[in-house]
Amino acid sequence: MPSPKAKNPGRSGGSPVLGSTNGRYDFMSLTKPLNRSSPPLLLQRQGSDPTTARLRASESPTRRRGSSSSTGSAGLPEEDGIRLNPSFVRVALSSLLAIDLWLSKRLGVCACEDSSWGSVRPLMKLIEISGHGIPWLAGTAYCLYKSDSAAGQEVMLNLLMGLLLDLVLVTIVKAVVRRRRPAHNRMDMFATFSVDRYSFPSGHATRAAMCGRFLLAHLVLAAPLRVLVLLWAGLVGLSRVLLGRHNVTDVMFGFWMGYCQYNLVEMLWVSPQTLQGLLGQLA
Repeated sequence: MPSPKAKNPGRSGGSPVLGSTNGRYDFMSLTKPLNRSSPPLLLQRQGSDPTTARLRASESPTRRRGSSSSTGSAGLPEEDGIRLNPSFVRVALSSLLAIDLWLSKRLGVCACEDSSWGSVRPLMKLIEISGHGIPWLAGTAYCLYKSDSAAGQEVMLNLLMGLLLDLVLVTIVKAVVRRRRPAHNRMDMFATFSVDRYSFPSGHATRAAMCGRFLLAHLVLAAPLRVLVLLWAGLVGLSRVLLGRHNVTDVMFGFWMGYCQYNLVEMLWVSPQTLQGLLGQLA
């Protein structure tokens, strides 16, 4: 009778049995060397063991991706990561900027001759010139020179100082912000300078707000004239958007800035006595 060991030589001595039962190779022991007649270990069939399949299925792509990303990004600095949650303030400012650009483009109906309101463009340019700095500076200097009363000279002198102050402040803000003019703007403005390439804030709007408030406070005007002053200031700001010179926020900030500039002019008000004292010290 043949020996049982001859039928199953792999059971003796704890050596591995590399049988093909159930369509796979079973390993009974990994501590002792294999027989020379047995096939190598690397020839085991993969994917047929249910236990191995469950282990591989448990290793999901998400887990593998998370482990690889955690090991790969461990050495990267934190600031190199993409911020997927921007702040509410940044989102709000971006939305307001988009609305500002869209609204400014829609209101630029006089930007060119072939625009929808191109026939009104000459009138808007006339209003634009009425709010320009050069006519105001020249007119105020002429009135100061022709004025006979001390009160008139005092008013014209401070208005001239306010215009110069407005010119300096607007130039500084434009140079700092450097916001380009709207793309649909046609650069045919009257007496422009290098700083006029920028649009924030609107110098016409600041000048109109400051001069309008100055005239209403220091000139005795009838009610219809006061209404005309307010209407002129509003039309100057509106013309900047209709002509495509500025965005809506440029004009709104310009009105606010001009309103505050008048308060600064009142704080720095120069009386004739103060001016004579300064001239006497300089002499």
